[in-house]
Amino acid sequence: MREDLQKRFDEAARQHGVPGAALAVWTGGELVEVATGVVNRNTGVETTPDSVFQVGSTTKVWTAALVMQLVDEGLVELDRPVRDYLPEFAVADGAEKTITVRHLLTHTGGFDGDLFEDTGRGDDCLDKFVAFLHGAGHVHEPGALFSYCNAGYCVLGALVARMRGTTWEEAMRERLLKPLGATNWALLAEEAVLFRASAGHVGPEGTIFPSWQMPRSNAPAGSTMCLAPRELVRFGRMFLAGGVAEDGTRLLSEESVAAMRTRQVDVPGVSGLLANRWGLGFELFDWGGEVFGHDGGTIGQSTFWRVVPGADFAIAMTVNGPGFMGLLVDVALPLIREATGLDVPDLPVPGETPEVVDLTPYAGRYDGPALSYEVAGADGGLDVTLIPGEFMAQVGGERVTTRYVHLDGDTFIATEAEEGVYPTVTFIVEDGRAAYVHNGRALRRA
Repeated sequence: MREDLQKRFDEAARQHGVPGAALAVWTGGELVEVATGVVNRNTGVETTPDSVFQVGSTTKVWTAALVMQLVDEGLVELDRPVRDYLPEFAVADGAEKTITVRHLLTHTGGFDGDLFEDTGRGDDCLDKFVAFLHGAGHVHEPGALFSYCNAGYCVLGALVARMRGTTWEEAMRERLLKPLGATNWALLAEEAVLFRASAGHVGPEGTIFPSWQMPRSNAPAGSTMCLAPRELVRFGRMFLAGGVAEDGTRLLSEESVAAMRTRQVDVPGVSGLLANRWGLGFELFDWGGEVFGHDGGTIGQSTFWRVVPGADFAIAMTVNGPGFMGLLVDVALPLIREATGLDVPDLPVPGETPEVVDLTPYAGRYDGPALSYEVAGADGGLDVTLIPGEFMAQVGGERVTTRYVHLDGDTFIATEAEEGVYPTVTFIVEDGRAAYVHNGRALRRA
């Protein structure tokens, strides 16, 4: 299998202009690993299965597991307010009185999520970030809606650090990474430099992004963790085994593993290849059988991770530049179909003759901390103008207008693909008028 997979991986990487990538898959009771390209085009260092990549938001499941360990020990209750454990937690509208641990795990806390304040490299960076959140804006009432919230996972990281009397990093090392038997991992730059560490490549040409280290204050949400794909597969196998590591060490109770994999909230928008439900940390997928995992991205690096219990199957793929979706469609998804027999859906595409609908409820401006949308009716569709906020502008985001047409219900799809993907937006309509536009995050009508 390895020789055939290596050939497919190499060919797809060349076709899609991928600088470097690695893939690990557990199937048929064995681990198969392949890699291609380079970790850094400036140095020409070869990518190997040992290489570590920034895995972005897949980190959130690791943070969720640390929280569930506290639940297992009776130190934390999911439906108690976060302030019971972290008294200094507060947001601008006073909703902290009712925001629970479960709300943060399920992205239903209701406050601005894309807040990436850099509070320094000190061990107090999460405490400072929690203080910064006192100004976090209101998005919706706690528990009312799913809206992806990076900041909420930073709060969970601070909660873990407080309850363990240490840092989030040390809790991660001592309570998950080392007991799992993981070897190729890094949580700080000074650890990553000991490995073949991948650099992010951006733009159509795949040039090196000049900054590698992201804020430590966002580490529990995904800014710093680096892994070889095999470590995500190893982590996934722990969930397949009901919370037990390869050497028999129990890291989570069977009850916590089941809870993390159980639907907690629905995600507005189209289902299919995208997650349409969320568990406690996990994305849940409707693919004709139980599938869970999480995707991740930093600047110029992308991660795909799925676990299929019914087939004793786990896959992780990391890519350090453009062409990620090409590798996903050409290699990762066919591999899942072949190994599991699941009818993995394709990504949504616009219809040849999209239905013409009344566009009046949708037009307007919608604001979030990272970006805003201006939406206007145009020729039977919607012109959606993305306006980057300060952080997005710093990492290269630009103002751009995209034409969307009706797809289904209150969901619209772009008429042009971005790296092979047609983006979608879903409007949350209340009393005949859109109150939010939703693209994983909920942006309120201004």
